[in-house]
Amino acid sequence: MLELQNLSKVVAGDVHIHPTNLTLQRGTLNVLLGPTLSGKTSLMRLMAGLDKPASGKLLFDGKDVTGVRVQDRSVAMVYQQFINYPALTVYENIASPMRVRKVDNATIDREVKKAADLLKLTPYLDRTPLNLSGGQQQRTALARAIVKQASLVLLDEPLANLDYKLREELREELPKIFAELGAIFVYATTEPSEALLLGGYTATLSQGRITQYGPTIDVYRKPADLKTARTFADPPLNTVKAVRQGGHFMIGDQPVIAVPPHLQQVPQAPITLGFHPHHLSFKPKGENADALVARSMISEISGSESYIHLDYAGERWVMLAHGIHDIEPGKDVQVFLDHRHLMAFDREGRAIANSRERLGA
Repeated sequence: MLELQNLSKVVAGDVHIHPTNLTLQRGTLNVLLGPTLSGKTSLMRLMAGLDKPASGKLLFDGKDVTGVRVQDRSVAMVYQQFINYPALTVYENIASPMRVRKVDNATIDREVKKAADLLKLTPYLDRTPLNLSGGQQQRTALARAIVKQASLVLLDEPLANLDYKLREELREELPKIFAELGAIFVYATTEPSEALLLGGYTATLSQGRITQYGPTIDVYRKPADLKTARTFADPPLNTVKAVRQGGHFMIGDQPVIAVPPHLQQVPQAPITLGFHPHHLSFKPKGENADALVARSMISEISGSESYIHLDYAGERWVMLAHGIHDIEPGKDVQVFLDHRHLMAFDREGRAIANSRERLGA
């Protein structure tokens, strides 16, 4: 078990990580999700012992390891910008952690070939890193982390340089591998979709603070606040200011959205409503949809999907629609909002309790 107790990081008076409390269990996959400069790498470096905290303690299985050198910890870390030994072959790069531990040659050979097979590196074992593509070099660094059998494995956007097919395979396989080892597996990403694909647990980060931590699907479906909801949304979360009056939410002076069952306790006060782009559609979904008229701004066609940028009551929304939809800019279009998935936030951005019981994705 890894415990962060009021752990913080300050560089030249600038706070990179605010005092943080977090507990990670062995055998779990933990995603650090946040935009660039939200603090993911800084937090990982504190976990690894590469940086000294400004305050707080780091405990591993109850033992204080705050001042222990990274060389004396059971840690493996892989960055998006991979690091390999240029003079060694791929085989020896992968084998190097086991050589340090004085593992016997037969075991080294078996584990290297097993990791190489998983990461599609078998044809390249005799090459040096300079004779590999960037993706192959990244896979070499990942293979070295696998065979190290560390208790804490930190992967900082490790799949960003790999092709789509291999990324999808590794997203499925890597959590299984490290779970079998009983390691604590921490994976940093800027992509909400990647966090959802990996599953496990997710900590959302914003400006050096963890805004929420819990089972990934719960953090996505039941964000504790508006910052978390925005962090866990790509395309961006759609929001609009509203006031409840009776059975409707008023936007401006119009009662346009029916109050769904899970938001019956929302007070009659100014709030922010939020929802994801795929909860807007061109056709109503049963009795759970409210018709809205918005103005088309631009259409982005991406394969079999279209991202329709809309202006509604001065708010910029995005609708994710299946199929190809090339809508003329400036045209009024009718869209339908599935209000079963609405989230509501108070003036301070805190989720209103009953909105956290909404159904589905």
